[in-house]
Amino acid sequence: MKLKSMSAEDKRVWLAIAGIVVLGICFLPIGQWLFGIRYTYTVRVVALGGSILGVISGALGCFAVLRRESLMGDALSHAALPGVAVAFLLAGRDLGVLLIGAGIASWIALRFISALLGTTRLKQDAAMGIVLASWFAGGIALLAYIQSIPDASQAGLDRFIFGQAAAIIESDVLLISGVGAAVLLTLALFWKEFKLVTFDMGFAGANGFQVGLINTLLSTLIVIAIVLGLQLAGVILMVGMLIAPGIAARQWTQKLNHMVILAAVFGAFAGGVGAVISAIDADIPTGPMIIVVAFSLVLASITLAPGRGLLWSSWRRRLDSRRFARQNALRDLYRYVLSHGSPGTPVPDAFIRGIGDRSAALGLAQLLSAGLVELTGDSWRLTDTGIEAARRDAHSLQLWDLYRLYADDLDLPLLGEDRHLDIRDVLPADAIGQLEAMTEQRPN
Repeated sequence: MKLKSMSAEDKRVWLAIAGIVVLGICFLPIGQWLFGIRYTYTVRVVALGGSILGVISGALGCFAVLRRESLMGDALSHAALPGVAVAFLLAGRDLGVLLIGAGIASWIALRFISALLGTTRLKQDAAMGIVLASWFAGGIALLAYIQSIPDASQAGLDRFIFGQAAAIIESDVLLISGVGAAVLLTLALFWKEFKLVTFDMGFAGANGFQVGLINTLLSTLIVIAIVLGLQLAGVILMVGMLIAPGIAARQWTQKLNHMVILAAVFGAFAGGVGAVISAIDADIPTGPMIIVVAFSLVLASITLAPGRGLLWSSWRRRLDSRRFARQNALRDLYRYVLSHGSPGTPVPDAFIRGIGDRSAALGLAQLLSAGLVELTGDSWRLTDTGIEAARRDAHSLQLWDLYRLYADDLDLPLLGEDRHLDIRDVLPADAIGQLEAMTEQRPN
């Protein structure tokens, strides 16, 4: 796709992706030069594992964010802890077995939540809160029991609560990569179904889709992502890895495919850069630092993202207030001169400021700067250009009135009425022609 053929939102998303990739690449030499980071085998493995996990959790977390099930990730990650403990009691400390136990516990918790919602009058947040507290409490109790057993193999088992990134080895990264590839492939294969149940579950059910099965499959993929991240981020912080990239990506785009790609890139950046930053000092924990970087991306996106960011919104409100002030002042002036004879009638400054609000001075200043009015003594007078602009605005208001009354009868395109906009800029020419014809038929 050529860049010039992209929409403004497409350009914005791909520029954001390119920017975060460049920033991540540049951070490697900058970190080495500025902070003296040594990219040892452990740092490289942990950073790679964190980046891959960020891609997986970022992509899947978008669906949790859009479905308003962010707390589900928190509940399922906490629910994994008793599974780790039970797996240790049954089969020892093998990491694969521990992760399988965690996955089974989380999946049982998922089904338990579904059962509570289906058989009781509990709301979703209450059901997830019950599972989060009870499963996690059970896991803590089992870990306390395991610690009392005179066996050295249980040492460090409680690191699953906060994660133990330094213990990740190359085989763990290969495991995360292989399972993650299968998860992303499943996501691609069922993209249409996942998208449909996310945005309109009722429509999906009415068209014959197995909504319950699709929801279960999507939730199972989220469980897998949570389990993969337990060793890196732990059961407490894994929810941040799951939802933070999706929240950040949501600020930049309205399209699901763009959101998933951008969230995956944000997740990879947070996982890799957070792991590298934690290598500055041995006392900096990797898992929490990854979440800090992810939250920084959320904060930056909420503040800076075009269209939704706080700075963008503030700037847009400022432009709108200036435009409204100018338009309202012009309308007040034109109403006065029409009611007092001719468009050349002078308008007392005290009058126009008195009927306007505090924005009257701003509006008059803009009209004066644009050459639409001139100040003579203590009175304002519309220039020829100002009279023409006022007539065009008055005619637009008249067309808006007709649109409100006859849009359905004339089968005109539906749009939100915004009388601060010139209707000729938002309606097609043929629709304007129909409204113009009605102005000729109606008496003034």
